[in-house]
Amino acid sequence: MKKLILFFVFALTAVIAKAQAGYNYKEFGIGLDVSYERGYTNVNRQDNHFAGNLNFIYNYSPYIPITAEIQFGNLSGGGLTVDKDKYGRMYTNNFEALVLHGDFQMGEVIDYSESGILNIVKNFYFGSGMGILFNNNVVQRTNVILANGPLTYVFPGSNNGINIIVPLRFGYEFKFYNDFEEPDMAIDIGYIHNLVFGEGLDGYNDPSSKFKNNATDQYRQIVVGVKFYFGNITSFNKLIRRF
Repeated sequence: MKKLILFFVFALTAVIAKAQAGYNYKEFGIGLDVSYERGYTNVNRQDNHFAGNLNFIYNYSPYIPITAEIQFGNLSGGGLTVDKDKYGRMYTNNFEALVLHGDFQMGEVIDYSESGILNIVKNFYFGSGMGILFNNNVVQRTNVILANGPLTYVFPGSNNGINIIVPLRFGYEFKFYNDFEEPDMAIDIGYIHNLVFGEGLDGYNDPSSKFKNNATDQYRQIVVGVKFYFGNITSFNKLIRRF
């Protein structure tokens, strides 16, 4: 009799697990991004650099990840000759940033159960958030082009500072599933445009009365990242993977 009861318990457990297959997801994740970065500052010529991000992820749902991110990046631009900058300005910023952002994937709101095309569309996302950027600049402070002003002119600004940043995020996520049809890992390809509030990104704070200085500093990231999911198992209200 005891063996029979155990058999029914195991059978019921298997049925419940099978019924939930495809609905479950893991609550947390960790990730690593590699990005290709470029600044947009008061210095016209800008360089491209590779950088890295570390991420801790809370999955509010399988399609709404909320991420705490640490960025380690490098931006630079300008040069000491007139073809690189009219005044010989040049900067290198080895920065770090802490960012909290959320993404909204289309699978949260569309019905993709009967459509192969919508099953692809469901993983497109957009998002935003807010963060703090810690600048660490090396800056050429004096004018070196005699034809464009006195060589004694010192460009104002600060080598080190803290700025607020707002990321504008767009991308696509490729989900990979385990034997229980749960998202187990993901690869993201995205574009991020960061608005930087303040004049610390290139270290120059030139007065608009003398120099063109009428745009918010920015930098962009072209990102490829990988995520690994873990933690509590939570159920979604529809199949995550379309069979």
